[in-house]
Amino acid sequence: MTTVSMQPVALEQPQIDDAGAVLARAFFDDPMMAYIMPDEAQRGRVLPWFMRASTLYAHRYGEAYTTPGAVEANALWLPPGDTTMTLPRMVRCGLIQAPFRMGMGGFSRFNRVVSTIEKLHKRDMPEPHWYLFVLGVDPPRQGQGVGSALIGPRLAEADAAGLPCYLETSKERNVPFYKRHGFEVIVEGTIEGENGFRYWTMRRPARA
Repeated sequence: MTTVSMQPVALEQPQIDDAGAVLARAFFDDPMMAYIMPDEAQRGRVLPWFMRASTLYAHRYGEAYTTPGAVEANALWLPPGDTTMTLPRMVRCGLIQAPFRMGMGGFSRFNRVVSTIEKLHKRDMPEPHWYLFVLGVDPPRQGQGVGSALIGPRLAEADAAGLPCYLETSKERNVPFYKRHGFEVIVEGTIEGENGFRYWTMRRPARA
C-alpha cells in the first residue's frame, strides 16, 4: 500500500480493539494526556481503554475511518447537530468508568479539560459542523501522509455540503498540519497547573 493511493475505509466493529491500541500509542506523548495522567505507567494502562471507548462512541454515533488492511490510523468524527457527547451514550460506551480508571485526581483534571474545550466549542461553533474529535496515526506511520489521506474525503464531503469543520489539538506540531488542510486557529490557550499544557481550537470554513 502506498500513502498516495490510500483510500480510508469505515472502521468495522471487530477492529475497535486494534483502533484503541493504535490511538493509545499515538496519544501517549500528547500533552493533554500527560496532564491528565502524568504517571506514564498509569497512562499506558488507561489509554487503550479510553481510546477504545472513544472509538466505540464514534463508531455508533458518528463516523470512524481507518486504513485499509491493518489498522494503522483512525479518524473519529461527530456529525452536524450531534457534536456534543451525551451522558447516556457515554454510559453505553463504557466511558462512565473514567473516574475508576483515571483515579480521582486524573478524573478531576480530565473534567477541567473537557469543561474548558466544550465551552469554547459551543461558543465558537454555534452553526452545524463536522467535529474531528480524534485523529491519530501509529507512530511508525507518522509523517507519511496517512493522516491527510484519512481526513481528506470527509473534508471534501463537508465542502460539498457547505459545512465547516472543527477540532482541538494540544500538540503545537499539529497546528501547521491542520492549517495545510484549511483549518484556522480560533483560540490558543493554556490549561494551568502542574504539567499544564497549551491547546489550540481550530475551524475550517467550507470551501466552494
